[in-house]
Amino acid sequence: MKQIVIVGGGAGGLELATRLGNTLGRKGKARIILVDKNRTHIWKPKLHEIAAGSMDLGQHEVDYMAQAHWHHFEYRIGEMTGLDRAQQLIFLNPYLDEGGHEVMGARKLRYDILVLAVGSLTNDFGTPGVAEYALRLESPLDAERFHTRMLNDCIRAQAQKTPLKAGQLHVAIIGAGATGVELAAELYRTTREVVAYGLDRVDPNKDLQINVIEAADRILPALPVRLSLATEVLLKNLGVDVYVNSKVAAVLPDGVQFENGQILPAELVVWAAGVKAPEFLKDMNGLETNRLNQLQVLQTLQTTRDPRIFAMGDCAACPWPESHGGKGGVVPPRAQAAHQQANHLYQQIQRCLVGQELKPYYYRDFGSLVSLGKFSTVGNMMGGLIGGSIMIEGLFAKMMYLSLYKLHELALHGWVKTALDTLARLITRRTEPHVKLH
Repeated sequence: MKQIVIVGGGAGGLELATRLGNTLGRKGKARIILVDKNRTHIWKPKLHEIAAGSMDLGQHEVDYMAQAHWHHFEYRIGEMTGLDRAQQLIFLNPYLDEGGHEVMGARKLRYDILVLAVGSLTNDFGTPGVAEYALRLESPLDAERFHTRMLNDCIRAQAQKTPLKAGQLHVAIIGAGATGVELAAELYRTTREVVAYGLDRVDPNKDLQINVIEAADRILPALPVRLSLATEVLLKNLGVDVYVNSKVAAVLPDGVQFENGQILPAELVVWAAGVKAPEFLKDMNGLETNRLNQLQVLQTLQTTRDPRIFAMGDCAACPWPESHGGKGGVVPPRAQAAHQQANHLYQQIQRCLVGQELKPYYYRDFGSLVSLGKFSTVGNMMGGLIGGSIMIEGLFAKMMYLSLYKLHELALHGWVKTALDTLARLITRRTEPHVKLH
């Protein structure tokens, strides 16, 4: 029986494993194995909500073991570290518990078809101090760590007898792409809700300050100018300080230093600027990568040097030709691209198993949406939806944003479970605080 190994249980990888399991795995036509270093999955665009405390991780995470059991694939916990293309093997690190004790030793996994969907990490561009002093939002653990730090900082400010120091209860978010802007808007609301739960010595209008820093000449540089400017106005009206044309030279223990020498005091610093693929992919067993460690793939999503290995999502540099709406570059690292590629590979892997010629994948850009929490949602719709491009804001944009997550849930769970989970969350929301307080 052919063995299909998918490394990475993010949006694309888990959707692909689920669909292949429901068909090939259930019928015994192939053995589907999903490998991930975590036990649970969360949709990555939701990490800013977990960090801000507006979403409870426990209500949205998907347990890999349960998903595998229900959908006829196998799950192996572990972190991929290497590859032997000649023997068709991948190598996994030993899996350790929180105390550093070994749960599972180093292992090898054989594959007939390998799909690499390991996602991306933030790119600090070698900026001094980022690794030591800045928080990132790369995983649910990172998001929960930020939320805990934020809560502790508010409680500390409530308890201390002395006046607040410069920068205390200030947050500096470096990078004004979708993640940075969404986090800023969510934090504005949730920090004030946290303070409302008895932290009467903290003045939300005077003590709490959120700063968004962007090296480009405007925030949300990937969106049309009008939407960027409208979003900047909304953030400033909330009281968020926006710094554009401001390149960070270093992250300090208690703030941020700009290239011009100016220092911005901050108790919490979040790095949300730039992405790159994991370091272990770089020149892995001869596979071709670019400067961001992304695997170079053909239009079929096969790696350029091995047709048995596919790559998808943020870790793949997939061509986006001008003839199909691109700019001659590569497909952007977006959740919608991972979703499309999972759908495409689901069909192509079945063709591959019966020896049929593979079809090329072409990215369809349906636009971008940025949620500003309860205040607004902005974005643009384009491509296959309307044949052009229009800018959208407000309630309609918010509904479109919510629908993206529902499409992901439908791909994993189907209509019945998605509807029941949604109803359960609505009921729970009416009986619990709207911000996570622990």
